[in-house]
Amino acid sequence: MVRQATRRRFLQVAGVAGIAGLAGCGQNGDGDDGDGDGNGTETETPADGDGGGDGATRLTWHAGGTGGTYFPLSNEFKTVVEDNTEFTLNVQSTGASVENVGSLANGDADFALIQNDIAFFAKNGTGIDVFQDNAIESIRGVATLYPETITLVTLSDTGITQLSDLEGATINTGDLGSGTQVNAQQILDAVGIGENYTEQNASFSQAADQLRNGDIDAAFVVGGWPVGAIEDLANTNDIVIVPIAGDNREAVKDAASWFADDTIPGGTYTGVGDDVETVAVQAMIATREGVPADTVEGVTAAIFDNVDDLTIKTDFISRESAQDGMSIELHEGSQAYFSDMMTETEMG
Repeated sequence: MVRQATRRRFLQVAGVAGIAGLAGCGQNGDGDDGDGDGNGTETETPADGDGGGDGATRLTWHAGGTGGTYFPLSNEFKTVVEDNTEFTLNVQSTGASVENVGSLANGDADFALIQNDIAFFAKNGTGIDVFQDNAIESIRGVATLYPETITLVTLSDTGITQLSDLEGATINTGDLGSGTQVNAQQILDAVGIGENYTEQNASFSQAADQLRNGDIDAAFVVGGWPVGAIEDLANTNDIVIVPIAGDNREAVKDAASWFADDTIPGGTYTGVGDDVETVAVQAMIATREGVPADTVEGVTAAIFDNVDDLTIKTDFISRESAQDGMSIELHEGSQAYFSDMMTETEMG
């Protein structure tokens, strides 16, 4: 079974290299958990926490892939942070959530975008095998951002219209070790597909090519809609977004409490005119314990004091909602910002 082989390979890598080695296992990353293409910029020196030297103003921010939402949104954060603070942000394309936890754990990243469920697993040493009894105690929360929609996409000529049609299919569950892969496997288990499918692991953009070429039957994508790779696919092929609805949706939510109801509005993608019910997790900004409090507070303030300068996910990103779904302990710098903001609101 392909699923078993790829999962075993991932766990072998993690077991040999340790959690810090996760930063190297997703060079063709996926997830929005966006789909990385391995062409991210080189890492600059992360902030070292001593408050001195140029290293204190150069921060490394790990995003996701270029076909998802994490990477372009992170570059908008880069602009507002650099326009409003003394910090410079080096934004890297990565394999997103699980890989980014590893980057935070070993100090290669100062900030990263991850899913709230993956953050919970990492902090508590549970949930998925790579974190089981191997808690990443240094990870800290900054803010939650927007729902990360689970999109199950196929082409009309596959005949797949509901989850039960996936039995025996070839499915791209996202890049190996990504949050997308974790969510896909959780969903397939919850609705009774189990391991009765052939698993492929590749980025969103690569998955779109696989669908075009008939190499796979369906693909899971986790990201705020519209996802660029799906938009491109819909412009060249007749796509179907498979709903996660009714009893299936309830089963998924019963199996994992971090899933919430979500809907992809009709018209989001060419040829998909009706709303499609599904589920979502939450995107969030994370950091690590060693980043100075004033650094985290400054970066947090730059982003949330200048939300009007953003163009991506502006219907969701706000100071007022930035702790909704926060699944781990806040960094003291973020806590200071949001506490001050609440005080100002009360006094105002």
